[in-house]
Amino acid sequence: MTSAHTPSASDDSAFEAHHSLGYAIKRAQQALRLHMDRQLKGLGLTAPQYNVLCSLEAEPGASNARLARRAFVTPQTMQSMLVKLDRAGLIERTPDAEHGRIQRTQLTKAGQDVLQQAHRSVRETEKIARDAASPDAAEMLLRIAEALS
Repeated sequence: MTSAHTPSASDDSAFEAHHSLGYAIKRAQQALRLHMDRQLKGLGLTAPQYNVLCSLEAEPGASNARLARRAFVTPQTMQSMLVKLDRAGLIERTPDAEHGRIQRTQLTKAGQDVLQQAHRSVRETEKIARDAASPDAAEMLLRIAEALS
């Protein structure tokens, strides 16, 4: 997917969307997601569910709204994901002591165990991606995200 001509923002030549930085980032993200889904399938998880479990590991007791923001999904989508994870016994939800409508979510012991296995699976995906990238690729992508935020 290399191009002899990389247009700049002020370039008057025709814009080739399929050779753009945005397209390349999205294509890499989709490939990463599919690879992670294949790696996690044996554990009964998808990449978004893994993201939720990671968020709960980092922030036990997080609310539905907080988890949705961290996973880049709507609160309604997060609610559906949490119901599935709850039914699988990977999380437990309890009403917030001060705000009864807010549900606080935590990993169960089974959820912690599955997450540790998932971390091992995802490390392989991360290694493949990092081996294919330049040494500063993650930092470069974070700089792009910051510049566009």
